[in-house]
Amino acid sequence: MKDGHLVESFLEMMSAERGAAHNTIEAYRADLLDYAGFLAPRGKGISEAGRDDVADYLAHLAGQGMAASSSARRLSALRQLHRFLVSEAIKGDDPTRIVSSPKPGRSLPKVLSVEEVDRLLALAEKEAAGGEEKEVRLYVLLELLYATGLRVSELVALERRAVRREADHLTITGKGGKERLVPLNDRAKDALIDWLGAREKDKFVFPAASAQGHLARQVFARDLKALAARAGLPAAKVSPHVLRHAFASHLLQNGADLRVVQMLLGHADISTTQIYTHVLDAHLKRLLEEHHPLAGGA
Repeated sequence: MKDGHLVESFLEMMSAERGAAHNTIEAYRADLLDYAGFLAPRGKGISEAGRDDVADYLAHLAGQGMAASSSARRLSALRQLHRFLVSEAIKGDDPTRIVSSPKPGRSLPKVLSVEEVDRLLALAEKEAAGGEEKEVRLYVLLELLYATGLRVSELVALERRAVRREADHLTITGKGGKERLVPLNDRAKDALIDWLGAREKDKFVFPAASAQGHLARQVFARDLKALAARAGLPAAKVSPHVLRHAFASHLLQNGADLRVVQMLLGHADISTTQIYTHVLDAHLKRLLEEHHPLAGGA
């Protein structure tokens, strides 16, 4: 039986027995005929395809730039087709049975530029000059977050006892109860000392009338997005987690060692930190283009 007839028989089953919608049937038809078209130059029909053919087809899709999620859906269609062929005794084995589904790559973090972070900090500092507690608190939170790369949960629940050596360092208890020392730059240190000076009896650095006794991270996130909007930045682009990403990316961009960034972020495995190396790739490419004697052609 020719491939076109095999595909149509399978689609008739999908429609009659499984009640597949018209759009689903058409999508399956396009996918399966594309698969048949890939096999044809190899001198094979669908009923003759083996595991290597299926794997090579998936590699072909990846080479065309198809997303892993789309390739996985394509593989799902192939699985159903080959199972149908086995059930109808048209094919003796299912070549998709031991083919792994494509895994989506880890997405790159959103990162603010140095200029965008400067805009946020400058506006926060300007508004804090008015002396209103909410504005001062937001400014201190921002200085600490960008200076340390703390997780937002670590930042809002920071206890006064964690502030060490005249605010030169913070002692952070991260995931798994592991402690790490995080240094502070002068701006963050000065902001923190001024903030704590008026709150000597509080357990938390950022106390609040909540069940936990400290500022809720949702409140910080809301205040940060509102600040971003006032600074002319897209609110959807700005969050405490994005600032943590900015901290790591900007450090690497300026020459910090990956292991040091891993320690500061509190990552147990350096593979988690390596996602930020895309910043180094872009930075090195820009340096090459700007300073190589043959850059831009001759």
